[in-house]
Amino acid sequence: MGKGVKLVLGVITAVAAFLFFSVEAPAADRKPVEVKKSDKCHVCGMLVAGYPNWISQIIFKDGTYALFDGPKDMFKYYFNINKYNPSKKQADIDAVYVTEYYSAKLKDAKKLLFVKGSDIDGPMGFELVPVDTMEKAKEFMKDHHGKKILEFGGVKKEDLR
Repeated sequence: MGKGVKLVLGVITAVAAFLFFSVEAPAADRKPVEVKKSDKCHVCGMLVAGYPNWISQIIFKDGTYALFDGPKDMFKYYFNINKYNPSKKQADIDAVYVTEYYSAKLKDAKKLLFVKGSDIDGPMGFELVPVDTMEKAKEFMKDHHGKKILEFGGVKKEDLR
């Protein structure tokens, strides 16, 4: 093989490797971050590891993230990112995770339902309780006196009061 062909193959290999390793994981492949004991809520400052049943996360496309002690604070941040992190905007978000009530597992928040106005409080009092099906949301509403079921995109700032 001639030097020219080797050079071209070397350049092609280098470009392919660069592209492969520089592409960020798509949102569907983005996993929740592992919470450390020292991680604090980006809204209220509470340590989040002490509340594993309420942990929520926003992960950005650049791999940075924000952690929260509950969905309510996550939504406060989501609706007003500029206040909490002026270098970010909603378009920078790659994934949003909240801990689903019944499974106690972090799940894609955009696929869950949120029950407002129940008798279940989170670390900061009133909380939007995430559940993964309409059947479970209705069951939760009945068992815990919930007032309203909201989809992720249906949550408004006034629902956080």
